[in-house]
Amino acid sequence: MADNMSQGETGASEEHHDESKQSGASTMQADIKGLVGPLEAILDEYMVSKAPFALPLGIKEFIVTVSPYLVIISVIFALPLLLGALGLGAIMTPLGMMAGGWGFGWGFNHIVSLVVTIATILIQAFAVPGLFKRTSASWRLLFYASIVSLIGSVLSVYGIVGGIIGAIISWYILFQLKDMYKN
Repeated sequence: MADNMSQGETGASEEHHDESKQSGASTMQADIKGLVGPLEAILDEYMVSKAPFALPLGIKEFIVTVSPYLVIISVIFALPLLLGALGLGAIMTPLGMMAGGWGFGWGFNHIVSLVVTIATILIQAFAVPGLFKRTSASWRLLFYASIVSLIGSVLSVYGIVGGIIGAIISWYILFQLKDMYKN
């Protein structure tokens, strides 16, 4: 009888643990949307409403039509480079970190750039089916990929200026195309 109670209590605690995982995930999603939502509103205002010029409809249509293929090509070309970087990083990162000073910075920057590159490639790859259908969720995934890329540039310290310039250019294009993704 005691065994039955302990098994029942264990089952209940496992169910409670699963529910807390799900509520934790939804809380994290709400937190992310809470942080990204105001940024999206600000960028929408400055990149669309207050932009000095808007992209013509023909150019928007061309970019939206070609973008899924460009993302596929970039993912395909990035994979061999990423695998090569992982192999080189597996050899060089421990040596760089043991060297101290400059070597530690190289190791940290290498790890950050690998993680950011993997995350960006995965987010962009998940966006491809929706880009063909022109869904707003796919547009949002590309926006998230640009945010992840900017964060990686800031963390690597050496690419802050380039990361900010790249983010501004990509956000301008993304927000100019936002109205083309409705579904």
